[in-house]
Order: sequence, then structure tokens, then C-alpha cells
Amino acid sequence: MEILMFIAIGVLFAVGTYFILCRSLLKVIIGILLISHGAHMLLLTMAGLRQGVPPLVDLSGSEATDPLPQAMILTAIVISFGITAFLVVLAYRTYRVNKTEDLDKLRGSDDE
Repeated sequence: MEILMFIAIGVLFAVGTYFILCRSLLKVIIGILLISHGAHMLLLTMAGLRQGVPPLVDLSGSEATDPLPQAMILTAIVISFGITAFLVVLAYRTYRVNKTEDLDKLRGSDDE
């Protein structure tokens, strides 16, 4: 099961890197989003995937899943959602002002 998660993480990082290197501003935002989701999955996988184990310890003293990585991932998801919302608004404003989302055209000319 963990090997499939690592393959999915690798695909997310690869596709996210490809989108970050594209010329479209929207694809760059999608690339950042995919890389952040890959990082969330990596944290979850490195914490250990345990099936059939309760998330809390009961009075019998049986094994339990560590809730700390899940709490960290939940916090990271909220932060990445806020950053993504900010980047979408920033890209929308950039498009409204410059009438383009092409990063080469937004770069300007050499004499500026």
C-alpha cells in the first residue's frame, strides 16, 4: 500500500513541477497546489499507514495511531487553501490589469 502512495506522490510532484515551469499563470498556481498536496501525502505516508488501529488509545492499552501527523496535515491543508485563494485573486488582478496571463509577456521588455 505504501509503494502505491509513494508512486502517487512522485506523480503529483512531477506534474506539479511541469505545471510550475509552464508559461501560464494559472498553470503555475495549479502546480503549486499539486506540489502542496504531494507534500501532504508524503507526510501522511512517512508517519506510517496503519489499518485497523483506532486513532485514540483506550483503557486496554492497545496500540493507537499517532494523531500528530494528521493534525499537522490538516493545518497544512488550511494554510495551502489560504495561499491558493490569495494566488488566484492575485492572478485575477494581474489578468485584469495587464490583459494577459502569459508570464513572458508579463516579464516586460529589456529596456524597462
